[in-house]
Amino acid sequence: MNTYDVIIIGAGSIGVPTALSLSKKKLKVLVIDSQHSPGQVNNKKAIGGIRATHSDYGKIKVSQKSIEIFSTWKEKYGDDIGWIANGYSFPAYNKEDANKLKELMKIQHSFGLNIDWISPEEYEKKVPGIRTKDLQGSTFSPDDGSASPLLAINALYFESLKLGAEYKFNESVNDLYLENDRISKVVTNKGNYRSKYVINAAGNNAKQVGKLVGIDLPVKPDSHEGAITEPVERFFGPMVVDMRPTEGSANYYFYQNNEGQVIFCITPAPPIIGTDSDSTSVFLPQVAKRMIELYPRLANLKVRRTWRGQYPMSPDGFPIVGKSKRVNNLINAVGMCGQGFMLGPGLGELLANIVTEELSNEDKKALKSFDPYRSFSNIEQFK
Repeated sequence: MNTYDVIIIGAGSIGVPTALSLSKKKLKVLVIDSQHSPGQVNNKKAIGGIRATHSDYGKIKVSQKSIEIFSTWKEKYGDDIGWIANGYSFPAYNKEDANKLKELMKIQHSFGLNIDWISPEEYEKKVPGIRTKDLQGSTFSPDDGSASPLLAINALYFESLKLGAEYKFNESVNDLYLENDRISKVVTNKGNYRSKYVINAAGNNAKQVGKLVGIDLPVKPDSHEGAITEPVERFFGPMVVDMRPTEGSANYYFYQNNEGQVIFCITPAPPIIGTDSDSTSVFLPQVAKRMIELYPRLANLKVRRTWRGQYPMSPDGFPIVGKSKRVNNLINAVGMCGQGFMLGPGLGELLANIVTEELSNEDKKALKSFDPYRSFSNIEQFK
């Protein structure tokens, strides 16, 4: 039977960077995935935004590490992953949202984030032609950015292979055998494997993996749709997040990527629970109307395609990361709430530190935000 230091279930936004981080520490790593190659479920459906401007210490610190890794990848490894530091912006069109954002900025500044409040005039320079009627101002975080999920996960994957990580594709985990409160054997449709640790990074299937060892993980996927336009010359800078709810949607957001394409996504309200990945006829008319009302310059862009993916949600909008109390060698890294791509590289390093018992005080503080046994009573702001 093949024996490893760590077996990771899931070769997606979390599993692949975790394999890389563990391989850097000279550990023998196996990643098992039912798909034919890495990132074939939700990673390839991510829109590519990467921000540290969250409302909580854990997500902020992990995302800052991810930004450090993404932004220096080409310099260190030579691969162009489409990184640009285009920044994020949350424009406010009423005083209530402006006050909420300004209050949140106090927390963000206390954690060392580079974020400022800019006037309507300053914002219009960054997003020329944006609607200025009722605009109170906007946050702007210049260190945030974007990258190509497809290019990034393949760069991470091939680098992990160089360092010795192994992958088993087209292979499904059917069972996890328990012995003395430890997973003694990982059983797939093609073989059996042993390891010192097992990491559940199964995304949409996180709950099903937990059930194999009698753990009920509160992860429930819901569906979101996105779209991409033809490429055009760059005409605006940051990711624009319109927080205003309206019938059928809680918010929406869009940005122009490194190739000049405008990518956009909407947050359905109420959530659409499940893993249906078929595009709908509702999405494009719904989001286009909102976007053009806010930013008329988008009106003549041609949409190339739409798609639909899932956000594996936790009850409070924060990931569930940490060791299981019931199964001694199981680590869960699930419930990324649609932010697995931006959290992945930073979380990979954190998970590697859990395995090697090299957690810093900063790591331990971040893990408190993701504690699998928390009350789930807090809610992530502006997720």
